[in-house]
Amino acid sequence: MDKFSGQKRAVQHLYPPLDPFDQRMMEVGGGHTIYVEQCGNPDGIPVIVLHGGPGGGCSPTMRRYFDPRVYRVVLFDQRGCGRSRPHASVINNTTWDLVADIEQIREDLGVEKFIVFGGSWGATLALIYAETHPRHVSNLVLRGVFMMTQAELDWFYGGGAGLFWPEPWARFSDLIPEEERHDMIGAYHKRLFSNDLRIETQYAKAWSAWENALASVYSSGSGGDAPGEYARAFARLENHYFTNAGFLDFDGQILAHVDRIAHIPGVIVQGRYDMICPPERAWQLANAWPNAELRMIRNAGHALSEPGISAELVKIMDQLTGR
Repeated sequence: MDKFSGQKRAVQHLYPPLDPFDQRMMEVGGGHTIYVEQCGNPDGIPVIVLHGGPGGGCSPTMRRYFDPRVYRVVLFDQRGCGRSRPHASVINNTTWDLVADIEQIREDLGVEKFIVFGGSWGATLALIYAETHPRHVSNLVLRGVFMMTQAELDWFYGGGAGLFWPEPWARFSDLIPEEERHDMIGAYHKRLFSNDLRIETQYAKAWSAWENALASVYSSGSGGDAPGEYARAFARLENHYFTNAGFLDFDGQILAHVDRIAHIPGVIVQGRYDMICPPERAWQLANAWPNAELRMIRNAGHALSEPGISAELVKIMDQLTGR
């Protein structure tokens, strides 16, 4: 889960725009080729950025949270989205495929340990990667924690968030016949994978608009109209992962395995008024993780682009360099 609304409000806190010094298409198996880029200092501290969604892709703004003189910043578009190919494909596209992709990136780039930086679904993936490969993670910097539990999915797609945002919820739910609304993820799945491009795009835009409407604490409730190609990849991949409960072995797995990362320092940045990923999960994670610090941001929602969240993330990354 992740959207990018209102980034202009946050740019004052970011480093200046920069271009990658390396761009490549990496074959990762299963018919997938992923886009990978590096920017900043080629000899700097390695940090890998995990975008949200699943299906959100990376944006140039994500490069700007890191001092380019100090950090070697690695960004990639996860399977099926952004510049990776095939576009919007869910075949051979699971959490464990993405974990393997991160490992391939690390090995191909000759990195021993990464700082792992991720928000929303990117925080989910960061935690799963760290719990699977803890010796290759030096620090975790997380934002808008989502732990892929049924309770979180029920909150967002079962009407909980809709109690606070009834107008966008109505736009989202009214597209589904009343007898199917008890399972909105399942109902949208039928339409997002209908093999009719017009129907898939229509419902993908509605899926994306519901999430985007709630991303920022400054939102008016309008989710906008995302480009059809972007919306289709974003919605299909999110729905695919949520239908399969993130491909985890059991509900609550991430928190149950937090002992595996107990030694890894972590900082969690959480918007107090995050309507997509409520703060309770971040609080639970911080309480269970001895080396984690929770920084709750007043007057902030979910989006990476919230000014308070952007400022805190830049501050954290500067602090990790000793500045």
